[in-house]
Amino acid sequence: MSQTLDPTTATDPTALTQFTWHPQPAAERFVRDRVAELLARCPDAKRLSERMATDTGTRFPDWVDYIELPDDADVRRQLAAAGYVERADCAHEGATCWIQPHGVFPMVSLDPALGADDIEVAIKVDSVADFAAANNLFPTPARPPLSPARELIVATRDGVVFSAVERHGYRGTNPPAVTDEHRVRMLQESERFRCRPRQFANDDEGFDFAERLVDHAIEQVGRDAACDLFFAAEREFWQRRNRAAKFQKARQDKLGLGWANHDHHTYRSSRKHFPQLIRIWEKLGFELRERFYAGAEAGWGAQVAEQPNTGIITFNDVDLSPEELMEDFSHNPLPQRKELGTVGLWCALHGESFLQAGMHHLECQFDFDALKEQLESQANIKVMKPFTDFPYLRQAFTEGERWPVKPERIDRLLESKLITPQQARQFREQGAIGSHLENRSKNSTRCL
Repeated sequence: MSQTLDPTTATDPTALTQFTWHPQPAAERFVRDRVAELLARCPDAKRLSERMATDTGTRFPDWVDYIELPDDADVRRQLAAAGYVERADCAHEGATCWIQPHGVFPMVSLDPALGADDIEVAIKVDSVADFAAANNLFPTPARPPLSPARELIVATRDGVVFSAVERHGYRGTNPPAVTDEHRVRMLQESERFRCRPRQFANDDEGFDFAERLVDHAIEQVGRDAACDLFFAAEREFWQRRNRAAKFQKARQDKLGLGWANHDHHTYRSSRKHFPQLIRIWEKLGFELRERFYAGAEAGWGAQVAEQPNTGIITFNDVDLSPEELMEDFSHNPLPQRKELGTVGLWCALHGESFLQAGMHHLECQFDFDALKEQLESQANIKVMKPFTDFPYLRQAFTEGERWPVKPERIDRLLESKLITPQQARQFREQGAIGSHLENRSKNSTRCL
């Protein structure tokens, strides 16, 4: 089984056998009970929940962005028992904001102005305008386009409010106001990320060019907004090259949801460029989380990173030995090898994930069995055998998208004796696996 370790204990060999996450059943129950209450009291939310299941293979609770409840001692007690803690900097006036730091759960806002039976639940979407158009709603959000957070009231009835929220690098219920000039800069930086060149004479130039784009975007719109825009462009680029992604995105767009159910973005990197990849992520506000090792036979590991204000998580894969996993491989240069492991060969065939190849996969939250059945029956897209199959966590890839390999890449590998003539012939004739969509269903766990 794959293993994870915390960077703070990475020098301890026993860390390889210790998981750094644990199920959070109390938080899961708290959220699901509130969602069940919303669905029982709000027909519009109930209908959307049913369409999510049948039309997209997703579950309503996985789309929930925040829950707002009356502020009373009993709710506070339940939150504390569920592992939630108060966060001082993200609530609107008069309210308090609570987050669950040990798992991926919706934020909870407590407002003393609400009545005893009042409840608001907001789902996350890529665009409230897209959501409104797809659901025959007239968009009247409180804030203009490209604000840090923008909310659309979907239904309100008898103390129940159901809404959709679009975010651009802000977590909370009291987003700062931004100027029209800032919103124009957001559009400009989005275009620069979406259109950035990915083919260069050498990868050093490509990384340097992209890093300058990131620096410019941070200067123009701020770190968190730049991060949000960057990964929206990355999902778009990856989606163009993956049939399962295109099919599933069209289904989610039919309901106006977009990719807001994303869980993590996975990048494959050569050993040479791994520290620069991590440096760019850290510029965008990512914090390094646990490390992951696929086992000695697989020969690669990953550094998990999370951007707390955007909710974006990256898995960053690189060829590693067990000894290197104990070192600061995310910042220190990794010496070049005379052979390629799984990740190194993928990069040599297709290019860096950060550049030519795009992401290896995007993992999203789904109803595991429903998505598998719908992809296979409606589009003949096969889902592979699960590589994690616990009651609280199930994960599986769609069958890999096979990409053609450029002849010059094959020639270089063959001349360097990094692949055999038989492998070269196979890559010329059949291409090589490039990317996947990952089906993930979690219950009571943090994101991994």
